[in-house]
Amino acid sequence: MVEEQDNKAGRESDRRQFLKRSALAGVATAVAGIPAAVATGLPSIEVRGGERQGADSGRITLLITSDIHAQLHTHDEFFWEQEKPVFRRRGGLAVLKTMVEHYRSQDAENTLLIDGGDFFHGSAVATFTEGEALIPILNAFGYDLILPGNWEVVYKKRKMLYDMGHSNAAKVCANMYHRTSGEENGELIFPPYWVRYIGGVKLGIIGYTDHLTPRRQSPAYSEGIRFEHADRNVARYIRLLREVEGCAVVLLLTHMGLAQQVGLANNPAVAGADFILGADTHERVREPILGKFSKVVECGAFGSFLGRLELRVEQGRLVDSRYELLDVDPGKFKPDPNVKALVEAAAEPFRKDLGKVIGTSTTPLMRYFVMESPMDNLITDAIHWKLKPDIALSNGFRFCQPLAVDSKTGRAEITREFLWNMLPVDSEAKTGYVTGRQLWDWLEQELQNAFAPDPARRFGGWFVRFAGMEVNFTIGNTFGKRVNRVAVKGEPLDFSRSYLIAACEREGDPDDTLCRIEKVSSPKRTGLQMHGIIEEYLAGHSPVSPRLEGRSTATDQPPTLLTQLQGTSYAFR
Repeated sequence: MVEEQDNKAGRESDRRQFLKRSALAGVATAVAGIPAAVATGLPSIEVRGGERQGADSGRITLLITSDIHAQLHTHDEFFWEQEKPVFRRRGGLAVLKTMVEHYRSQDAENTLLIDGGDFFHGSAVATFTEGEALIPILNAFGYDLILPGNWEVVYKKRKMLYDMGHSNAAKVCANMYHRTSGEENGELIFPPYWVRYIGGVKLGIIGYTDHLTPRRQSPAYSEGIRFEHADRNVARYIRLLREVEGCAVVLLLTHMGLAQQVGLANNPAVAGADFILGADTHERVREPILGKFSKVVECGAFGSFLGRLELRVEQGRLVDSRYELLDVDPGKFKPDPNVKALVEAAAEPFRKDLGKVIGTSTTPLMRYFVMESPMDNLITDAIHWKLKPDIALSNGFRFCQPLAVDSKTGRAEITREFLWNMLPVDSEAKTGYVTGRQLWDWLEQELQNAFAPDPARRFGGWFVRFAGMEVNFTIGNTFGKRVNRVAVKGEPLDFSRSYLIAACEREGDPDDTLCRIEKVSSPKRTGLQMHGIIEEYLAGHSPVSPRLEGRSTATDQPPTLLTQLQGTSYAFR
């Protein structure tokens, strides 16, 4: 007991000396801000498997999920093969649980299960219960560590804390702070890092979510939260884990989007981090992307994929790794009975309403293309039909699994549940007038958000979607010089003319801001909800047949562009 107290006192002394020696005021502030529930002021260390002293060689297996977006059931999934879309049945949380247990059982003592965020939002069941229905399901998986994603804030800060707090897993995030009145430097909401002995090795993981969250989404979602870019403190925490905690392996668990994560891997600030375990853009990294200072993986979305990373450490150094991205295939793994029962219980109160078919399509509905997608053409067509603006707009969302056409009927049945997958926030429609000059400048900014050379300036979503307008641009050009031409209803854009636009209201935006266009004239709330507009459109126009139409075209990329990331060997498939 005395020896343990001496060891603890020694560790605390080491930490204090590190902060003093390195003059890391930022780390001191962050450490002071960790919730009081962490008794020592730093994330606790849990011994698991063997003695701590001298244990610096062994193997670790990480099982990684990300961007599940509350997708409970097996669903259609999109693959890109030989320049064509292919659809297969994948996912389902009960199937995923069986798969996790299959790989966990191969080396249970040395295996960790980690989620990279966006677990509690993205489906009707999640929205109707503000994420609560997902809590027992997440706990049934026995996750070791979870990270809040950018959509965890959708139910506002208090509910995010409730949902995350009722998870049995440890939580980590080094760049989400409490924002208090008149105080910019509030305390960290979650511990910044997590340390654990596993497989004879001391492992440290630092967490980060996207610092652009308040701009990407409705500002009201992030009220009371302040975000910072990872490079503000990541070097400090890596040094702390290496020099003070003595971690043989240091990982970053991030929800920032692949382009930002690769940018981070090329940033000297992350020297000393072995891997970046990424999320947010739903990319399917099948071979680790090699940055100058770290390696990057991202493990798909919707519970359709499971990442598996094996690490081998010898004498305190990572000497080998093996990574693979595995399909969650219901043809290979049967549903876990316990999780299946939990899923059915969560879905049952809403089953009748959500199962209602509200329309049909003769073409697949999908949203994987960066510049234009059939799914969003359907949505903007409905807005354009109902409100009759010059231009109908929709954010460049990524979420929502595809909906394939049934080979027997030649139709895809669109249910109310699928509508919630497409638009899991049912916002009010809003209109306003903008000049042609405003539209042009806004398109330049939206292209910058999607394709900025500096990855830290890229939003995780794709390019904005629209109906009633055609835009041609050059992605490789500099900011302000990407747009080549714009046509509205077939006529060249007139800078001096006013155009009526329609889009969804973003909670917390100024009244004269619409779809991130500022200083809109005569803004007007319509009193109509987006879901009602789309249901009415489908009732009168089914079967619909949305497809790529050249609404967005680039001189330097095909219309089927599937990733924002350029300049690496990565390809989405």
